[in-house]
Amino acid sequence: MSGPAASPPDTPAIRAVGALGVAHEVRTIDRPSSLEDAAAKLGVDPERLLKTLVVRRGPDDHLLVVIPGARRMDWPKLREHLGVSRVSLPEADAAQEVTGYERGTITPFGARTPLPVIVDASIVGVGTVTIGAGAHGVSLRLDADVLLEALQRSHDVAVVAVT
Repeated sequence: MSGPAASPPDTPAIRAVGALGVAHEVRTIDRPSSLEDAAAKLGVDPERLLKTLVVRRGPDDHLLVVIPGARRMDWPKLREHLGVSRVSLPEADAAQEVTGYERGTITPFGARTPLPVIVDASIVGVGTVTIGAGAHGVSLRLDADVLLEALQRSHDVAVVAVT
């Protein structure tokens, strides 16, 4: 005899995606130790595991950048797109204050503050991707173009090559 089934996770991100009517699957794994560990536990290519970064371009001026997990941000490209000479990653506490999410769980969906989102152009048309769902080990699995369309309905979005 087995124990009771675990309750499905409930995060602001999962609720936000549900409210948008977006086709998705919630995936839950043990808390991963790295991007590679998360990709292995989810059975996905690290290139299809998206990460969301909070970027500060000025006092009280933040935005989110969504890039493939296996890639690095091209900071000069981002600065050029934004038309600024300096951007930075805020401290973990500041990122959590702006988004409502701990570092490592940040996602555009359900964030405390609706922020502009830059999506790396490499994500367009790639098929199924996985993005964080607002808690360690919890993610959303959905089509990349469905993700982009949902973000465009709920955020100010730019699709730009930033990796």
